[in-house]
Amino acid sequence: MLYYALVFLVIAMIAALFGFTGVYIAAAGIAKILFFVFLVLFLVSLLAGGLNRRPLV
Repeated sequence: MLYYALVFLVIAMIAALFGFTGVYIAAAGIAKILFFVFLVLFLVSLLAGGLNRRPLV
């Protein structure tokens, strides 16, 4: 998921460099959405892994 966010970010940067504003805005929006989805999924899995842990004793 993070890979796709970075791909769309690179596409947005290249499109912005060449002046394709419509493509750049769309790709940047998709990259932002994918990044936040990745962040939420990461935090949920981090929390679930922490709650599943047993004590060392």
